[in-house]
Amino acid sequence: MAGWGTFFFSLLNYKTEKYVIAENRRIGILFRIYQLAVLGYIIGWVFVMKKGYQEKEEAIQSSVITKLKGVTLTNSSESGLHLWSSEDYVIPPNGEQVFFVVTNYIETPNQRLGFCAESSKIPDGQCLSDEDCIEGETVIAGHGMKTGLCINSTGTCEIHAWCPVESSKRPSEPLLSQAENFTVYIKNFIRFPKFEFSKSNVLDNGDDGYLKRCSYDHADHPYCPIFRLGDLVSWTGNDFQDMATKGGSVGILIEWYCDLDKDYSKCNPEYTFTRLDLNLNNSVTSGYNFRKERNSIREKKTRDRLRKSRKLEPEADNTTEEDIEAKVAPEKPGEGKRGPTIPRNTGQRYASALSPQGAEAKHHISFAARN
Repeated sequence: MAGWGTFFFSLLNYKTEKYVIAENRRIGILFRIYQLAVLGYIIGWVFVMKKGYQEKEEAIQSSVITKLKGVTLTNSSESGLHLWSSEDYVIPPNGEQVFFVVTNYIETPNQRLGFCAESSKIPDGQCLSDEDCIEGETVIAGHGMKTGLCINSTGTCEIHAWCPVESSKRPSEPLLSQAENFTVYIKNFIRFPKFEFSKSNVLDNGDDGYLKRCSYDHADHPYCPIFRLGDLVSWTGNDFQDMATKGGSVGILIEWYCDLDKDYSKCNPEYTFTRLDLNLNNSVTSGYNFRKERNSIREKKTRDRLRKSRKLEPEADNTTEEDIEAKVAPEKPGEGKRGPTIPRNTGQRYASALSPQGAEAKHHISFAARN
């Protein structure tokens, strides 16, 4: 009981601290420097530089809309005169936030479903005798199914495929060289739901004709979302005509750094353009291509062209499209005697894809905010 009584009485005691003053200037200076350093870190770094007192938005909402415009004319032996508009050279995106523009293509017209020689450039299609061409076997990286016959004149297996097989000869220059003057409209919206703050990269000045006249310029027109494809590629440090021949991939990064303590006009987008595919000494990894088949019904029930396309992926601005002529290999004598054939056209297409990160192959566009 005595122990508990002592404890309760001690709660009523009054305590004071005892200070010892050391009259030493060196110790005093070091002590004040330490205090100032701590105070400077808290005020200067935490509050002024890092805005530690602010609340940050972690779930930014954003959307990207793109629309291309431009017209060019090509003339090839396969297709003749052809007027290209956005309906022709803009293929639906094959990924989220990605679009591409055709800048070049190789066409193999008048193909028929039948029997012909495999290309001599396909290793699995080469042969010395019929034993090398097992009937019903698929040609690896080839164009069709082996029929069991070896064609001595070509040294390749006979295949059942769309004949003649597509040509792989690429033009030295892009056919749609004027595509660098095409324009792409990139509309970007952002929203900070926590602060009920929204903004777009389109200038809201009440002038309906502004977007028809303006072109993006970092200094003069930062809120004009109209980008010329040639300028977009040049901002990556590349030449559009060189890139359009084989295709490529360009990432477009849109960044928003917004301090909502400041005025609405201080929250502005920043654009960054980067070429994503490798372009080192004509590396096989550079460029961008794809195959596409376009069917049409004609009087003679023809199927219109299968195309292998190469694209430039800029993640989202103007790109060039160019048509490339492809030589048609002669059909094997007797082709079509084994059954009905359906004529069609095929070809290769080289294109530019822009990713607004994309350009380009998705609109390669990311958003960031600083509150």
